[in-house]
Amino acid sequence: MDIEEAIRSRRAIKAYDTTHQLSREEKDELLQLAMLAPSAFNLQHVRLVEVSDPQLRQQIREAGWNQAQMTDAAMLVVVCAQVDSWEKNVRRVWDGTPQEVQDYMAGAIDNYYRDKPQVQRDEVMRSCGLMAQTLMLAARGKGLDSCPMDGFDFDAVGRLINLPDNHVIGLMVAVGKRTADPRPRVGKLPFDEVVIRDRF
Repeated sequence: MDIEEAIRSRRAIKAYDTTHQLSREEKDELLQLAMLAPSAFNLQHVRLVEVSDPQLRQQIREAGWNQAQMTDAAMLVVVCAQVDSWEKNVRRVWDGTPQEVQDYMAGAIDNYYRDKPQVQRDEVMRSCGLMAQTLMLAARGKGLDSCPMDGFDFDAVGRLINLPDNHVIGLMVAVGKRTADPRPRVGKLPFDEVVIRDRF
């Protein structure tokens, strides 16, 4: 499937074929494609918790307003991010570049994030969104369907997956084979209302 078709045909699917399974290799391929998403300063904030344990998925569903796709889809990913990656991983993510580049980036990153908790949180949420969308398009390109979700108790899910204190959850993504065609798109705002040329 080409990228335009994947974008146009991607929909948030709620009903999945519970008999359709993805192998560990198929899941890993999707996750590896998702990891190609960009991140600010190459900090690679995002951590993908791929939940395979059926009991854990059921508990997540209970924390998620009983949304069927949390257990019925072939794959469930909790998209999280390390908020302090800017401080902990700065040298690792620029490893292999000349020392002067590493030093420059370390200074720029420190200046951008230090003592700015809102900037730190905003940045990881952007990174979560970019990676989630990349995962959904990768899935669609392979003929699979997906559903992004933020309708759940974030604290409860965090406890279930042992989320470290320096991480936050951005959203979840379910991936699998749909059992019915999506309804027609509705309520799309006009192009000229959404797209602004130069200034509001």
